Amino acid sequence: MLSVGEKPAEPGGRVCGASTVARHWFHCFGAALTKVRSGGEHDPARLQFVRIYTAFREYSIAMAANKASGRAQTQADVADIHDLYEQSVQDVEVEVDFLTETYEQLRGKPARHFREDFCGTASAACEWVSRHPDNTAVGVDLDRPTLDWGIEHRASRLSAAEQLRIKLVNDNVLHADTAPADIIGAFNFSYFIFRTRDALREYFEAAHRSLKKDGVLMLDAFGGSEAHSELKEKTKLDGFTYVWHQAKHHPVTGFIRCHIHFHFKDGSKLKKAFTYEWRLWSLPEIQELLSEAGFSRSTVYWEGVDEDGEGDGHYAPNAAGDADPAWIAYIVAER
Repeated sequence: MLSVGEKPAEPGGRVCGASTVARHWFHCFGAALTKVRSGGEHDPARLQFVRIYTAFREYSIAMAANKASGRAQTQADVADIHDLYEQSVQDVEVEVDFLTETYEQLRGKPARHFREDFCGTASAACEWVSRHPDNTAVGVDLDRPTLDWGIEHRASRLSAAEQLRIKLVNDNVLHADTAPADIIGAFNFSYFIFRTRDALREYFEAAHRSLKKDGVLMLDAFGGSEAHSELKEKTKLDGFTYVWHQAKHHPVTGFIRCHIHFHFKDGSKLKKAFTYEWRLWSLPEIQELLSEAGFSRSTVYWEGVDEDGEGDGHYAPNAAGDADPAWIAYIVAER
């Protein structure tokens, strides 16, 4: 378990530039190599090792070429991918508003202990503890370098008292041993990483065990006809362009491979800053598996629309939904 006061495992600056990116790759490379030594020829860890080695080799070649040519650093060279990610796809204030308001509507009392699964930089957990002096949070994630970044760049912004009320756990969400939570949140479709019914049910069962008797699991999901297409969607933001790339979709299995790219004003690019290999789960499948995992009830919260027919940011229970080409919904599962 990491506390926010611990020194990061990979100290020194932002996740950007040649030296810190190299340290990140060496950390991943070493972790994958350790797993490979105990795995077989077709072990997933071996495949992960090959992917990491290939990516690091490409990165090293690019850095060597830059040095040989004397090329000046570009915006892509010095970009902080975690900060760019949060600007592009996260709004933790909105997420925590939904968590607090929905729980109180369901239970008639405020939630106080929150567990953020697949927490990454733990920004939602940090936002949670900042909301009330009685709020506590734990974040769970497998990726230690990302947790370290969250400690250095997000948890460090909290007051000393707030830092005492948050813990980050470097562990698998299937096995993490944490105090029973009022709410467990798994957002940004992170649980889509479980690509079989058995695997996703196992996660839901683990979440069910980790909740208080009146606890609630909150998820998000996306879908619509565009979700089944191979496409790129560009969004211009402050100083860069966020590119969501659905690179591959297999209709028979539901497999989907997505990338996040970042393009900058100086013409430089960060290609495949993040890659996800998921199953595109449907809402009925998710709700059926929640029921099989022991949850007493699950409800889909659908986004309302404004006078122009655009999403208004307000979500309410909806048993049918709308045939939108692209939608995002919340699923709220009561223990």
